[in-house]
Parts: sequence; C-alpha cells; structure tokens
Amino acid sequence: MHRSVSRAAIGIGIALVLSACSQGPGGPAGLSLPARPAAPARAAGLAFPGTVGLGKILNTKDGGQIFGFDVNQNGTDGILASAADTSQPGVFKVSVETFDQNSGKITKSFASSTGKRNSYAVDGIYMGDAALVTHFVTPKGTIYATRKYRTVAPVTAGKFTGNWTPPIADIDVQEGAENQATSTAVLFAIELKNQDNPDLLVSNVAANTFSNVIHLDPNLFGGANGPQLGQYTAANEAVFALSPDGGAVGGVPPVNVLINLQSGSQTKFNGYNNGPFHAGFVNGLAVDPNTGIAATTTELNAQVEFYDLNKKTGIAAVQLPCTGSSSQSNSGAGIAVDPVHKLFLVTDPFYCSGSQGSALLIYDEQGNLVETITGFAFAIAEPAPALNPGKRMGWAFGPQFSQLQQFFY
Repeated sequence: MHRSVSRAAIGIGIALVLSACSQGPGGPAGLSLPARPAAPARAAGLAFPGTVGLGKILNTKDGGQIFGFDVNQNGTDGILASAADTSQPGVFKVSVETFDQNSGKITKSFASSTGKRNSYAVDGIYMGDAALVTHFVTPKGTIYATRKYRTVAPVTAGKFTGNWTPPIADIDVQEGAENQATSTAVLFAIELKNQDNPDLLVSNVAANTFSNVIHLDPNLFGGANGPQLGQYTAANEAVFALSPDGGAVGGVPPVNVLINLQSGSQTKFNGYNNGPFHAGFVNGLAVDPNTGIAATTTELNAQVEFYDLNKKTGIAAVQLPCTGSSSQSNSGAGIAVDPVHKLFLVTDPFYCSGSQGSALLIYDEQGNLVETITGFAFAIAEPAPALNPGKRMGWAFGPQFSQLQQFFY
C-alpha cells in the first residue's frame, strides 16, 4: 500500500523500500541513500484538524529508517518498521513500532533486536486493523534472507498475534492494494525460487485464509514493466497499471488490466500516451473502490491520468503544475485515494522544480486540481501517503528517513 511497500529483491536481510511506490529510500545495509531535499521554512504554527497543511512530525523511537508504514482508517493507531545502522558493520538495530495518529507519538516498540539476522517491513493494514509485516531472517552462513509473514491484529495489541502463510513457498510481497473496508485483500508477489514469477494473492489477512491465487504472465507483469496495483472492490476486481515495454522512450501506451478475483479473467485497455517521449513508466496508481475511477502518474510526461474502469476509457490527462509534457524530472509519484470525499492525492517530489519543496496535489475524480499542500520534503519516486479519510488526515514520509509527516487536507 502504501505505504503500500514496494521492495527490490534483497539478499542482506534488510528490506529495501523502493520508495514506492516504486520507489525511494534504500536499505541501511551499508547502502548509499539519496539525501532528502531540505524542507522549506514553514509558515508560523502547525495545521490542526479542520485546517489544511502540515502537522506534527513523528520520530521513530530508535532513530531508525522507516521501512513501510500504514494507519488504521477506522481508529487512531498506526504502525511502522524501523532499522538503524550501528557502529558494527552489518549489524542493525531493528523494531516494529506503533504510533498514535493524533499525537504523532510512538506508543509501543516491539520485536526489537540488534544483530545481523532480523529485519522487518510493514506491508499494510487490512480490514479489522490487521497489519501485515514481513520478517526477514538471514540464516547463519548466508547473506540471503528468508521471509516470514507476521500479523499484528489489532495493531493496538502492540505485538505479533499470528502468522500469514501463503500457499506458495518463498514469495516476496511487492505491494498490496489499499483496502480496509472488506476482508478480501489483494497482494502482488513474486516467487523468489521460481524465476520471480508474479502472482496475485486474494486473502483475508486477519484470518490467514486464501480464496484464490492467480498466476500472472511474467512477460506482462514482470518487474521490468513496473506494475502498480489497486483494487476495485465494488466489481470484485484487482487493477494493474503498467508499461508493457519497460517504460521505453517513445514507447507503446501504458496498459490498464482488470482481473476478476474469482475467475482470474482479465480485461485490458490502453492508457494515455501523451508527450513527445510518450508516457513511459507508470509511477503510481490509485482506484476509488466504489466508483471505479482510477488515477495514474507517468514518468516521461509529468501527467496525471484519470480513467473510468466501468467504461474502460479515459476521462482526462492533466499536466502537473509548472510542467510541460516532456518534464520527466518533475513527474508525479505515488497516489492515495480518499473514497469518502472522492479525492486523489498525488505526491509531487519537485513541485514547480522544487521552488516550494515537495507538494501533495489533490484532484477530484474528473481530474480537476482542487488543493495543493506544499512544504514537504519528498524523495524521488515517493510512495503514496497513508490516509484517514474520516479525519481528513494523512501521514507521509519525511522530512528525514526516520520521520513521518502529518498533514491535513
């Protein structure tokens, strides 16, 4: 989610958040991380419920970098995974932490350890306040981590409460569609010991049950095509948006794929392919689960595209502020959807070429820009924020890799 965590395959026991949305901060295992852009000076005071703007900053308890987070859309709790370097090579301090959305304070730290064997990544929160966490365990004598999937249900329990055991062994969850309203969750995974073949898992995460496993075409859904996942729950469909030619300059249009979660049948239609270099990769996708309106961001043309999944047609392709259709370096990234207020929130890492830092651009379902929130410090390919629509509150990465930024919209 996203907070939907998209991760590269790793062999060092630490998840790499490709900030996602597909994807930003790397891992703490001695890797060189890109510096976050400096946040511009804030206006006096902080935003609070009922206003628009930036709120509080949350710091991890152990000072570690955040590897995935999510918030409960029906409560006040949230969860994140943290990992921090130590003075010893290859040794990390790791933990899973819960926090309060209102205060921006850590409420519990658990699964804490210091060493070379363990690390964690939060995959998301699903119905019933059930969080899914990937536990990476590096066996002695190897640098390759195995993956176990743990649940924290509810998040307020502040501890692991169960396991999630997919029917396919040795999978790596790449992303999960945002869905806390129904027990039917969809997650996109690859089979690590089977040529990274892609699968779609249909699961009740809290109950650790699986109603379907849909094997996907590796030529279409392979990682080189950058598949992005959403869920149209009213139609019982998963939704993918991807670039079938690996984001080639002057390439073919992006493809939107609807997959029936019961039968596995697929319907495809092309997306917008505007600009002198065409669309390139799909950077982000969000779907209104009730109306079937989808929004994407694309890499080469700095545009946001809106689609009607019922009619399988485009609604609008709009240019990000201060950009042209060849402004690749200023393209949008992750997208979150607020299905209550019918809004899409797009992360813009270099708003107006960075003159005002980063921004969240808020669009309605017809593609109209209705609000802009500046002052963020996003990394390249920033993942979508986590929203609590009832509070009109969200959390995003930043300003530092060990922090989350509260905002109101």
